[in-house]
Amino acid sequence: MTVTLEITQGLAAGRSFELRGDGFSIGRRAGNDVVLEEAHVSGDHCRVAREGDRVVVTDLGSTNGTTRVRRDDRVRMSAESPTADLESGDVIELGSGDAVTTLRVTIADEGEDSHVLTMTKLDAMPSVSRREADPNVLSKLYAAQKRIGLATDLEHVLEAVAESALELLPSATHVTIVLSDDDQPKNESSAFVPVLTRVRAPDGSVARSTAPIPIARSVYRKVVKERAAVLAADAPRDVGESESLMGASIRSTLGVPLWRGEEILGVLQADNRNAPGMLTPTDVELLLLLASNASLAVSSARLIKRLQTAEENLKKENVFLKGREEKRRGGGKEVVIIGRSEAMQSLTRQLERVVDTRVTVLVEGETGTGKELVAAAVHYRSRRRDKLFVAQNCAAISENLLESELFGHKKGAFTGASDDKKGLFEIADGGTLFLDEVNSTSLSLQSKLLRALQEGEIRPVGATTAKHVDVRIVAATNRDLEELVAKGEFREDLYYRLKVFPLRIPPLRERRDDIPVLATHFLARYSQELGKPAGGFSQQALELMMSYEWPGNVRELQNEVQRLVIQLEPGNFVTPELLSPHIKKALGVVAKASVPKGTLREMMDTVEKYLLLETLREHGQNKTSAAKGLGITREGLHKKLRVHGI
Repeated sequence: MTVTLEITQGLAAGRSFELRGDGFSIGRRAGNDVVLEEAHVSGDHCRVAREGDRVVVTDLGSTNGTTRVRRDDRVRMSAESPTADLESGDVIELGSGDAVTTLRVTIADEGEDSHVLTMTKLDAMPSVSRREADPNVLSKLYAAQKRIGLATDLEHVLEAVAESALELLPSATHVTIVLSDDDQPKNESSAFVPVLTRVRAPDGSVARSTAPIPIARSVYRKVVKERAAVLAADAPRDVGESESLMGASIRSTLGVPLWRGEEILGVLQADNRNAPGMLTPTDVELLLLLASNASLAVSSARLIKRLQTAEENLKKENVFLKGREEKRRGGGKEVVIIGRSEAMQSLTRQLERVVDTRVTVLVEGETGTGKELVAAAVHYRSRRRDKLFVAQNCAAISENLLESELFGHKKGAFTGASDDKKGLFEIADGGTLFLDEVNSTSLSLQSKLLRALQEGEIRPVGATTAKHVDVRIVAATNRDLEELVAKGEFREDLYYRLKVFPLRIPPLRERRDDIPVLATHFLARYSQELGKPAGGFSQQALELMMSYEWPGNVRELQNEVQRLVIQLEPGNFVTPELLSPHIKKALGVVAKASVPKGTLREMMDTVEKYLLLETLREHGQNKTSAAKGLGITREGLHKKLRVHGI
């Protein structure tokens, strides 16, 4: 390309400078390539240079600044951003206010203004298409179309097009296909990339090139810019002795666009590198006819390739996400529910009975008992395991957002709905949807959930039609839904629909036999994750942990073990002093059951406090039941608990 600067305002107005080499400097100092004597111009003011296919201006720390003007757009360079791209027609302003020197930029591509022997616009295609009636042309085009139609992917389509072009044009020695880069703006010469070249072998057959084949960039740039077929019968003379033409030894060349509607997909370029004048206007028409048929095949092949790539990426992403999710939960069909207590064994037996049914499962339990793990076990042990398991905490987001999250929405349904969005019901189609803390949903949303459960239909927000989905619902709650129904805070019909098969997860205090098993499991897990081997738990540490009430249940135990592994020295055992203070305090009460020496009142208080705690533990913290076990009234128990600060 050639770059020319014309001074349009200043003492040197009317003078022009052509860029030689990679760039030139502009300033008041005598050593610059362009010397300007104005006082507002710095000694070394700016530099204009080529950077690949770009032309840029860079301010060199001038006193009065440099500005690039492009129509109504003004970009003033700064120390943080000293460089701006230039296009033909831009103006460079040196200085500011009334003291300004301006330079107009002209950028011309290779051979852009050179004479071309023949140019056929795409608008002229109807007249060119009449040549299809020629029997000789028709037979060749039929053979070409048949070859292209048998191609199975983009690479084979391009090969078929190039081979057909060489057979259609006996005078051509080389055929190159240039395609637009999907990641770049269309209809710009910089966005087109040569992707395939075929040559005519000495025996006349079509062959691949054994060495890189240079091509004439100026030709396909002109084809793209003019939206026309271009013929240069003697390329160095007609297009100009550009570097690319001379380097390619091209004597005559023609290029025709591949197009789809208004979009230029690429360029089909044929050359003769042996003699000038070998390609004629008739060849232009023949190649245009081939291109009109080949364009759809190229467009379709590129679309199929993009879809296949996207599908492959989605499959890989889906496999990765499912694998990560299954690994996090214990692994596919082997989702592990840890527990040897009778309560957990009973839960496991119930779960096995329901996994391969279609009924809705309601998982009940306190916070931290592992309701999501049980829901995952329902999914991964069922025949739906190959589909998605999708979880949503209904208490985590607002009512309006939750409706959109579950059922999806249509574009424009509400402020911010810029695109259609699939809901979790649709995403989980064929799989399982876990609704945690379903008790937090509003009454209006509950009615929509009821319809989805009863009819298997959902209606996205803003949609006018319903969609059918096949989703297994597993719901969970940490509150008594029957009590909420009595208060009018939960729909009775939805309650009975959800509680078809309830699974109650007992709190950790009701299955203390599972505490050592769970603690050992988490110890091994976090030892591996943190790369810190652990010896295990001392007997006293386990006794302390089994005596603690664990109000946060399994989640609290898991966090406690993780904290223990972090502070544990590699290879050591967990001892009581490493436990959290509130756990040590709880076991301190048990240790005092041996009654230390002191006054009678002190010893009796110790024994009474110990008995109160143990009885409450045995009765699952049910004060009415504990009071009966102790042979006192509930009010009497409350009084004693206050006295002992329990």
